[in-house]
Amino acid sequence: MQNISTYDFTGKKAIVRVDFNVPQDAELRITDDTRIRAAIPTLKKVLEKGGSLIIMSHLGRPKGPSDKLSLRHIIYRVEELLGAKVQFCDDCMKASAQAAALKPGEVLLLENLRFYAEEEGKPRGLAEDATDEVKKAAKAEVKEKQKEFVKTLASYADCYINDAFGTAHRAHASTALIAKYFPEDKMFGYVMEGEIKAIDKVLGNPVRPLTAILGGSKVSSKIGIIEHLLGLVDNMIIGGGMVYTFKKAQGGKIGTSLCEDDQLQLALDILKKAEEKGVKMYLSDEVVAADAFDNNANTIVCPSNAIPDGWEGMDAAPGSIEKFKEVILSSKTILWNGPVGVFEMPSFAKGTNAIAELLKTATEQGAFTLVGGGDSVAAVTQMGYADKVSYVSTGGGAMLEYLEGIELPGIKAIRE
Repeated sequence: MQNISTYDFTGKKAIVRVDFNVPQDAELRITDDTRIRAAIPTLKKVLEKGGSLIIMSHLGRPKGPSDKLSLRHIIYRVEELLGAKVQFCDDCMKASAQAAALKPGEVLLLENLRFYAEEEGKPRGLAEDATDEVKKAAKAEVKEKQKEFVKTLASYADCYINDAFGTAHRAHASTALIAKYFPEDKMFGYVMEGEIKAIDKVLGNPVRPLTAILGGSKVSSKIGIIEHLLGLVDNMIIGGGMVYTFKKAQGGKIGTSLCEDDQLQLALDILKKAEEKGVKMYLSDEVVAADAFDNNANTIVCPSNAIPDGWEGMDAAPGSIEKFKEVILSSKTILWNGPVGVFEMPSFAKGTNAIAELLKTATEQGAFTLVGGGDSVAAVTQMGYADKVSYVSTGGGAMLEYLEGIELPGIKAIRE
């Protein structure tokens, strides 16, 4: 494993896996270029150090070639941000001549990797009633073809850089398998380095007190993270829809609030485990409830364990935020993943926005703050605080798995 900051790219071709899976409007214009901007320092490093670039990425979830999901539609923005002309190959398996002709300072973008089933290693187009035998044979065929797919991609370059943290939890051809072709010339890009360092600051040897703020709708989707973090944190704040499963498990009345009845015992087990480990648990005790799941619904503020029939908890109320404030502002390391209310509705985004505000303040006071997860990231971004917290993770699913203590294939492949 090499270090991108010290590696000599002079005269070398670097194949770089980036995450250019960006949102687009109906005219296929990019609506948020965050992921492209994030990769620019890595790409510029190669060019500044005398190398040439072969960029590969996926876009969307195609079932085969599709003009709508072609990466050529994003070239204009890559060129603007990189400050270099970008050549394009419309078939990532037929780039040999273009790659070989690249001179130092030149850039080649390969077409969407997921136009090929071999990238993900999963068969496509199987009939719904296909037998297990047929499925098994199809999978074996794709896996066999995948070997050639990886070998071809690797043949274009002298070194490999993985800078796509968002796909690091996938054992795909371009994220995990290609690395073995570059045993002495593989490395993380700056996005990957930053993500790993930030999460390791929380999971490794954090400055204490360490507080985790976990939101979202379902306990079931966060079980792994909660259980892993219980062995690490000093405080755990739980907000969002998850709260009502805990409150009902404790015998509370939650009206029509979101609840996973099959997770009630698990919720009690989590609270017991937290007590055993000396972790202080903070649930949203006071909530804003509404008489309909609607932005314009009537609202009341009430205890989260005494919500009237026909009403549902929608947001953390000021009383809960006050309690969270004490915990957050006395912490030295803070991880935030998931909203504490129905963030997509402005009327019920106040609690989540208040958490973003508190993290900004905590950061100003010297705490290390890591924000990850779609709505949490959206909250700090919309409020203009993305650069006011210590680190904003772009990882999504990869970050969640890493927080569970799972070794990610894309990271393992570089470190091996």
